[in-house]
Amino acid sequence: MARASFPAVPTSYKVLLFLHILSVVVAFAPASVHPLLTKQFGSDRPMLQRFAGFASQNGRRVYSPALLLAGLFGILLLVTQDGEQFDFDQTWVNLALLVWIAMNGVVHGMILPNERKLGQGDDSAEKKVDLGGMLVTLLFLVMMYLMVFRPGQVGY
Repeated sequence: MARASFPAVPTSYKVLLFLHILSVVVAFAPASVHPLLTKQFGSDRPMLQRFAGFASQNGRRVYSPALLLAGLFGILLLVTQDGEQFDFDQTWVNLALLVWIAMNGVVHGMILPNERKLGQGDDSAEKKVDLGGMLVTLLFLVMMYLMVFRPGQVGY
């Protein structure tokens, strides 16, 4: 049985891909964990507020930079690749860029400010944090679709 022959992939591309995937995992960890934790607090408002304060700090220090880096590494993957496999004129690339911008808008304009408010005792901010989390999760699923199925890409 003959073995399939694949073109060599440069180490620099592999490193960028690794960093891209790692930053995505870090950026979206709270999207799956935070809703579970906030529901477990139930009616314990002081605990929820304390958690929201920590979440806000971590969002600014860890998750938000990871989201920014995920996009940056994704763009670098396109720019530094050999050949014409991926390009900025492909539909999925442009849509992915728009989705990434929307994610950043929701995270920086909705989630982080309202987590901070919730951590400071503003209970009305909880619904905005929840809505922002749902929006980011939806956008993440759209992004995963774009990354896997690459609509508009010619060939593969």
